[in-house]
Amino acid sequence: MPHPKFCPDCATPLASIELAEDGGPKSRLRCPACGWTHWNNPTPVLAAIIEYRGQVLLARNAAWAHKAYALITGFMEAGETPQEGIAREIKEETNLDASALDLVGVYDFQRMNQVIIVYHAVADGEVSLSPELVDYRLYDLPDLRCWPAGTGYGLADWLRTRGHEPKFMEWPRPSS
Repeated sequence: MPHPKFCPDCATPLASIELAEDGGPKSRLRCPACGWTHWNNPTPVLAAIIEYRGQVLLARNAAWAHKAYALITGFMEAGETPQEGIAREIKEETNLDASALDLVGVYDFQRMNQVIIVYHAVADGEVSLSPELVDYRLYDLPDLRCWPAGTGYGLADWLRTRGHEPKFMEWPRPSS
């Protein structure tokens, strides 16, 4: 996400200004007129390892150029707990109802300035994908391949709890 160029309070152009903060001096985008600060804190993202009829459901996002399949993810919304948020995302994106949710772990995804909260979900119902997703596949645990990024590390950690040593695949890198 691009950084703001102007103060949302007074419309003055923002500048990189160093000020003393709890951990010492810190340079951030700040408004030289009114002092507003762009904190640029990571965004919480929720992810689900969906166990569906004894297999794991991975989906392909319509916006992805590559053909990889990954976990169901979405942004946490104001006023909901992480558990409520991931149950909502599962319902919105797959039409499945989560009957059990267990925290797998929390992972950083610094390239996107996100913190990813990964859950294992047991889900039931009939799969009906949202327009955000173009396809899904069901995998037996030994056939899952993890990817070297936040949600892939979550999947790897969960596989270890099930007695499977994770295997990693090559993951498309964004071109610079």
